[in-house]
Amino acid sequence: MSATRLPGKPLLKINNLSIISHVVNKAKNTELGRVVVCTEDQSILDDVIKNGGEAILTGNHHKSGTDRIFEGYQKLDIKDVDYILNVQGDEPSIDENDIINLNNMMIKTNSDIGTLGTEIKDNKMFTNENIVKVVTEEKLSSKNSSLAISFKRNHIFKEEDNIYHHIGVYAYNVKTLKKFVNLNQTQSEIENRLEQLRALDNNLKINVTLAKSSPIGVDTKEDYLALKKNMEYKS
Repeated sequence: MSATRLPGKPLLKINNLSIISHVVNKAKNTELGRVVVCTEDQSILDDVIKNGGEAILTGNHHKSGTDRIFEGYQKLDIKDVDYILNVQGDEPSIDENDIINLNNMMIKTNSDIGTLGTEIKDNKMFTNENIVKVVTEEKLSSKNSSLAISFKRNHIFKEEDNIYHHIGVYAYNVKTLKKFVNLNQTQSEIENRLEQLRALDNNLKINVTLAKSSPIGVDTKEDYLALKKNMEYKS
């Protein structure tokens, strides 16, 4: 709710439904398991519950979304899951099939941490610091995943091999999630505002699965208006 560029964005409406509740419905549509919103804000919890979702209040001290997810996991006292998926609350246009594919690839490769990357089709993305790029060891396809070498916000040369637009969906096996949250924030994580660098800096491997589409994250008023127009037009 306190996002500096767009305050209150989780509760902004598209087709008379809040952004956060659109994300909840996308997650539910995957039919992968229980969907719970972890939030520090009572108004978000109330909205999610009003719209048929499940939510839990967490602390306001967390350094990253993953740390918040782990608190929710502990409070819910979940015992019978192997993987936890962390879906960002400001991407209502996320494709549920990409989430399903990530989950399937995690199981297939027995990965510790997984995330999504999609092909970059606009050269402006290479120099846009608001677009996080992931560099992988191998070229991604629908049939394979590859380990992440690095994640970058700053200018990156398109001539480099295997560069993708990073989509902020994470999957963790529970053992690795517990290990991650007990690690101290690293300098590169703090400087780049990228929690995944804490994993790489501590030699935790991140497997990247190819996403078919690139969701529009809602970071500014312009993002919101463009996405609102697009989603309402499609409906």
